[in-house]
Amino acid sequence: MLLARLGDDRPGLRSRERTWSWDEVVRESAARASLARELRRDGTVSGGGPTPHAPRNSPFHIGVLLENVPEYVLWLGAAALGGATIVGINSTRTGAYLEQEVRHTDLRLVVTDRAGLKLLDGLDIGVPRDRFLLVDDDGYPELVASHACEPEADESVTPETQMLLLFTSGTTGASKAARCSQGRLAELGRDNSAKYDVRREDVSYCSMPLFHGNALMALWAPSLAVGATVVLGRRFSASGFLPDVRHYGATFFTYVGKAIGYVLATPEQPDDADNTLTHGFGTEASPEDKAEFLRRFGARLVEGYGSSESAGMIKQDPQAPPTALGRPARDGVRVVNPETRETCAPAVLDEHGRVTNAEAAVGEIVDVDGAARFEGYYNDPEADAERVRHGWYWTGDLGYVDGDGFLYFGGRSGDWIRVDSENISALHTQNVVRRHPRIVDAVAFGVPDPRSGDQVMAAIEIPEGVEFDDLDLPGFLARQDDLGTKGAPRFVRVSHALPTTGSGKLKKKELQLDGWRTADPVFRWAGRGSPQYVRMTEADKAALREEFAAAGRGRFLP
Repeated sequence: MLLARLGDDRPGLRSRERTWSWDEVVRESAARASLARELRRDGTVSGGGPTPHAPRNSPFHIGVLLENVPEYVLWLGAAALGGATIVGINSTRTGAYLEQEVRHTDLRLVVTDRAGLKLLDGLDIGVPRDRFLLVDDDGYPELVASHACEPEADESVTPETQMLLLFTSGTTGASKAARCSQGRLAELGRDNSAKYDVRREDVSYCSMPLFHGNALMALWAPSLAVGATVVLGRRFSASGFLPDVRHYGATFFTYVGKAIGYVLATPEQPDDADNTLTHGFGTEASPEDKAEFLRRFGARLVEGYGSSESAGMIKQDPQAPPTALGRPARDGVRVVNPETRETCAPAVLDEHGRVTNAEAAVGEIVDVDGAARFEGYYNDPEADAERVRHGWYWTGDLGYVDGDGFLYFGGRSGDWIRVDSENISALHTQNVVRRHPRIVDAVAFGVPDPRSGDQVMAAIEIPEGVEFDDLDLPGFLARQDDLGTKGAPRFVRVSHALPTTGSGKLKKKELQLDGWRTADPVFRWAGRGSPQYVRMTEADKAALREEFAAAGRGRFLP
């Protein structure tokens, strides 16, 4: 697919600083592929002998820790031509959590910049310093230029060649790296360009991080497939979204999580609709958000369902109710009882769209023919076995099907909390909070967000005589370098005696059902930069309920 763009003079990649034709993208990718081959052969970036930590015949995994800059895209092309694997390092991870995640993937080379180097400073990720390439180093352009060559694919490349390792989070908090082969990514590019109506004349705006499957599978690969122009936002910015769209003349974009909500929260302007956008694809925008986005900006939003591990399970249907995902793409996609594997009963919905027979109707979404399509996780057979059981592919997601055959998303099983379309481990947050010397016990779980997805909530038990303000919880959490930017609880329930089971375990399901609606004191994360926890009043809770109602998400509250 990449080599098909040779000789193509249409702009293929644009940043604020420069435009590359598709032909230039391919040639620049080839130079980096040549550099990677030399480094794989010699074992060092500059000077010294080969590094002993990885055998020469081991997979050549290239970790990329960059914002959305052209170098990221060019190294994707390099991996495609050279038969290497790109491991997108999640820049929202920090400390020990980041160290564990990166070490797990057996990197042989790291492509980053000075900012990324600072993030990795002091961490043992298994890659010596002389195996780092800094793209903002003075000598880097000359190094790449010295490897200019005629583009060609390495003879080892086949459809089964591993192209990506995409980090995800599981129910235990341990990192998992989902495999994606060149063949699967190419198939996704072709299929998604048709599904999301990406055409050659489109200008595809990418502000979602390139370490995320959304940017790669729903934007980069489809744009490559048809030769559309890819334009980059270094990072998502609600205030910078429309200026970027206008600067580039963008027609298509992708989003995850609350990005749409953040854009809609910007002050409305009379000329909002004066832009080039026609459509976007993503997840977790409410029907109300979709209608409002179309009204304000004149662009339609297409919602979908999928993951880094699997895709293509849902078939879109224009007749689907606003909250439905669509129809199962084939007979093998079902909602089943995880214990009996029997297909669940059709969901009976009330006038608000809520399921009235949840016990019978809600089950796990499976693909009984999907095991062969699942490419697995890197070096994690236990996680593979969790996904493939009885020859079926189990998504780990809950769902239900109504009487008309439309499938709905019903949440996530286990300890997953969906924050901005990233899976945050409740167990990990829980363990971090429990480190506090004055917290007796704690549990973490997800509560619905008024816009999309979930937010992290914790319930903590503290001794009599200790007050919440005595904990300095914001300061404590800030000092936990393995928590990451999205793992800190946004709500904290405080009690001197949380409800427990007969065996002394906290009643997590009961606490999650109560959420912030409990009679116990609840503190909410407030502010930016140096946030604090502020105690919620009854008026605050009433206002939050109104947010859910206004966004059409009242069904997520008991």
